[in-house]
This record gives sequence, structure tokens and C-alpha cells, in this order.
Amino acid sequence: MEYLAKREYSYTELGRKLSKYAEASDDVPALLEDFKARGWLSDARFTEQIIQARQSKFGSAKIAHELREKGIADELVSNAIAQVKISEFDNACEVWRKKFKAPPATRDAWAKQARFLQGRGFGFEMIKKVLSAVASQAEND
Repeated sequence: MEYLAKREYSYTELGRKLSKYAEASDDVPALLEDFKARGWLSDARFTEQIIQARQSKFGSAKIAHELREKGIADELVSNAIAQVKISEFDNACEVWRKKFKAPPATRDAWAKQARFLQGRGFGFEMIKKVLSAVASQAEND
């Protein structure tokens, strides 16, 4: 109960945490199912929380990886990624703006900015779109 009072956990993540403290006679899966039935443990709620916390800083690839790592079902991950992709371009532009003040002037600068965005979990097509948009915006100014 103490873990759930602090933040949301996925079913798998909480199971791993509790199994460290469980004895052979303890039935951790039954306890987790009870929590789930009472509405105290929800993978959907956990997924929503991760999306809200991460989408302004990271791309869909990184968020999907984190959700899969936490044991979230593929169906929930697919739905989450579809939700993230709606505003991914705006989020990627904002992440770029916070880190870089000017569009890339050289090929090396372009590669550096692309690697940064890739490390944040944005796909190559999104990276090209963002860097093209900031370059064209700089030309118009």
C-alpha cells in the first residue's frame, strides 16, 4: 500500500518490487489481482501518467520503450503511442528550442541536433521535419 500511495505502478513493476519482500508462502499475484479489482492498481492509469509526464520531453519511441520495460501490454502501448503522435511535432520543436537557439548551419551541426533529438526518442522522419521547419522559419525571419 505504501508504494501505491506514492505513485502509480504497473502490475509487473509492483510485482517485481513486492517479490523482493515476499516469502515462499506469500501469494503476490493474488495480492496484485486484489489491488487491481479494488481499482488501486491500473496499467491504463499508469500508462496515462507516463504519457502526461514524458510527452513534453521525449518522443514516441522512448516512451514506448519505457512502457514495454515496465511490463505494459502491447495494446496499451499502441494506444499510448497513437496519442503521443498527435502532438509529437510540436513537442519535438519545443524540445529542440530549449536546447538549440539557431538552426544548423553546417552538416556537422545538423548531425549533432539530429542525434540529440534521436536520443530523446524522436524518429528520423520527425527529426527531418523539425530541422527543416526551423531552417525554413529562420529563412523567413
